[in-house]
Amino acid sequence: MVAVVGQENVVALVSRTGRELQRYRKGRRQVVGCIPYRFKIGQKTSLDVSDELEVLVISSQKGKGMLFPKGGWELDESKKEAALRETIEEAGVRGIVGGKLGKWSFKSKTHDTFYEGYMFPLLVQEQLEFWPEQNVRQRIWMSVAEARDVCQHWWMKEALDRLVNRLAGQKVGRDNKQVLGSINCTRDAKSDL
Repeated sequence: MVAVVGQENVVALVSRTGRELQRYRKGRRQVVGCIPYRFKIGQKTSLDVSDELEVLVISSQKGKGMLFPKGGWELDESKKEAALRETIEEAGVRGIVGGKLGKWSFKSKTHDTFYEGYMFPLLVQEQLEFWPEQNVRQRIWMSVAEARDVCQHWWMKEALDRLVNRLAGQKVGRDNKQVLGSINCTRDAKSDL
């Protein structure tokens, strides 16, 4: 029996390696990453979006710290494509990549060089059973507060704050539409009296 599998469902079980295709700008290595997130099921009662949110952090390969998936942006891909690739390779999740959370300049902790990092939100739609770096990394879902405590990079913590603020703004917009919709229905009902 032969099964046909669409290419969008195939995940390479080997991470890209090497720096031949790496992007550099003014001598700074370009890196991209994602903050994978999901909403807790049935937890829509809080006014604080961070109470409804879980984010996925991964262990560092080189140390004992935790961080969000990130890696080199290569010449043959867009920022979003690279961010999604790195997230699949390192954390074993895929989903919808949102708009850029920002750009940060930082110095590498292991190399004496500066980097430019771009972070994106990723609304997780699928958690893979097998992924390229599953034998060298742990992945852990946790609250925003826990992630802020364990994340080893200041710029990733700042990206997390931006994600929470963005999602809080979207929630306020949704809540206002629901309230306005209710008010409009109430007015319509009273005008019929």
